[in-house]
Amino acid sequence: MLYPKPLKKGDKVAVISLSSGILGESYCAHEREIGLKKLREFGLEPVFTKHALMGNDYILSHPEARAEDLKEAFLDSSVSGIICAIGGIETFRTFPYLMEDKEFISAVKQTPKFFLGFSDTTNNHFMFHRLGLQTFYGQAFICDLAEISGDMLPYSKVQFESCFTSYHGRKITPSDIWYEERSDFSAEAVGTMPVAHREEHHYELLQGSPVFSGELLGGCIDSIGEMLLGINIESFGGIPAPYIEAYPSLAEDLGKQRDIIQRYSIFPSPEEWRGKILFAETSEEAPDPGKLAEYLSAMKNEGVFENINGIIVGKPMNEKYYEEYKTVWREIVDNEKLSILYNVNFGHAAPRAVLPYGATAQVSADKQEIILL
Repeated sequence: MLYPKPLKKGDKVAVISLSSGILGESYCAHEREIGLKKLREFGLEPVFTKHALMGNDYILSHPEARAEDLKEAFLDSSVSGIICAIGGIETFRTFPYLMEDKEFISAVKQTPKFFLGFSDTTNNHFMFHRLGLQTFYGQAFICDLAEISGDMLPYSKVQFESCFTSYHGRKITPSDIWYEERSDFSAEAVGTMPVAHREEHHYELLQGSPVFSGELLGGCIDSIGEMLLGINIESFGGIPAPYIEAYPSLAEDLGKQRDIIQRYSIFPSPEEWRGKILFAETSEEAPDPGKLAEYLSAMKNEGVFENINGIIVGKPMNEKYYEEYKTVWREIVDNEKLSILYNVNFGHAAPRAVLPYGATAQVSADKQEIILL
């Protein structure tokens, strides 16, 4: 595996729109300024990639432009890190432009760079994993660095600061506070804190040994499920009908998602899951228990659960389906010896930890800690 250098003060970091193009919309202007200010406070030099601010319509209809931005970021010797603006649903549409581009693949392998994001960015992480580059499942520009309160949430901030040093020996422990998803992201909400709750559960061991270890590999369960099953356009509520009508190629591409994932071997084989720790979390869509069971069953059919050493499950947003999800995990995994640690702070539920792909982690439910080795 290729390991990028940690960030350092003075580094130029490229903010990229690989999924949604919301970063370029006028109603996000206040968030752009907050995020830029925060990156500069960390001593970084932020830049937006060429098409990052082109807006929703352009980004949605031009996956080749998103791919071009990622390629240029790797070719630019002055850029040390890449931070995703936010997630979305269809970054996989960039794969044909990237995985068939020898210059891009060579740049990734010759100049490994720090890459950070979550949610739909799971697809990009798996692509980089296929290319042998270690990436980081963690904060996004809009969701974290541009936190409307004016500063990153304390736990998330400490986690982002950890990206400036080697992760070896770092301990990830439960946050004492969790936050509800905001309902107001407007400029009028700047300076306000999201609704906070004291953590009542901390890490919960659902089954298996309280101590287990392995290399980290995973991401957003919704994204992984869609990799394996494809997106059901009829039942998916994330794409407004006008977009489908305006961009016929979008609907066509969504229908080909599974084929695209298989064409480039984006999803790891059963053998590649051997000895790993699966980390997995649900999106803001909060799939109902039946949909979660469908996603997990698809993973089971791919041989994931029979090969891994254990599972780390992220805290559900707003604690929706908190108890129901636990039942689904136990029933679908159907192996009481496989360790499952539940309610870990990463992914969509704030605050967010940073998980390095390929890092060996030692989990101790008793000690309430995950140590990166």
